[in-house]
Amino acid sequence: MGRTLLRHWPLLFLAFAAVVPTVALSNYQLFQLTMVAVYAVAILGLNIVTGFNGQISLGHGAFYAVGAYVTAIMMDKWGVPYWATLPVSALICACTGFLVGLPALRLGGLYLALTTFALAVATPQLLKYKLFEGWTGGVQGIVIDKPDPPFGLPINADQWLYLFSLAVAAVMFLLAANLVRGRIGRAMMAVRDQPTAAEAMGIDLAMFKTRTFAVSAMLTGIAGSLGAIAIQFVAPDSFAVFLSITLFVGLVVGGVASIGGTIFGAFFIEFVPNLAEQVSKAAPGAVYGIILIAFLFLMPGGLAGALRKLLRLA
Repeated sequence: MGRTLLRHWPLLFLAFAAVVPTVALSNYQLFQLTMVAVYAVAILGLNIVTGFNGQISLGHGAFYAVGAYVTAIMMDKWGVPYWATLPVSALICACTGFLVGLPALRLGGLYLALTTFALAVATPQLLKYKLFEGWTGGVQGIVIDKPDPPFGLPINADQWLYLFSLAVAAVMFLLAANLVRGRIGRAMMAVRDQPTAAEAMGIDLAMFKTRTFAVSAMLTGIAGSLGAIAIQFVAPDSFAVFLSITLFVGLVVGGVASIGGTIFGAFFIEFVPNLAEQVSKAAPGAVYGIILIAFLFLMPGGLAGALRKLLRLA
């Protein structure tokens, strides 16, 4: 029974989450839950490359920004429907991730982390660059419209956006779970744990590293598109380096190399900062830091690891 729940609890959680809009929740609460789904997909992308492939990335906020701007530009400049921007965003971010993954062939560990960190630092400045202002809107950013429910559904725009984001997240989680549990996933983890032995067994390290970066960037870029649709606004300062650090925090708190743990991480980065501000308006950062340290001390394997231990005890 415990193993069955452990294996299928993310799907059970998503099924339960689909019922939430039928409860009396405010539009702001629905927006928060929408952002949880968005962050869960973004952290899932980071988990693919860091948790399952062992490549430390501190620059996934850049892929999130690319996905957000692709959607915003297509909706604002060309009037493309919001749902039609997701495949384009996925393709562009996958290509970007593949190119960024090329340095991973020669770099590793802290050097790769610093390289991706530099990417996160440079992205907001590139978005402000005068050459791209006609597309990105410069420092002013781009404002887009919130999508209305299709087919005359008897729900408001916030409820529909929540359900749409949840559905996309469910598909991304299903794809990621199938990926890491299959032959490709086992090869990814072999490259992470024993690269020399993996290469001796015939695994192409270069191919797996670059393609893993591509898949990872694709997932995070889709999350960026969903985030842009939910917030209805993109600007360079919204994608500062702190976003990449926040996603990394969500990864560690939720549980590294855990598909379901990314949901816990998304809840953490969405709600804990607000909780810290309620506890102390004078020093919310200090409260947030204390909570984070407590989580890491009490649950070094993340929330998913703690849940796994509880189910084994049960």
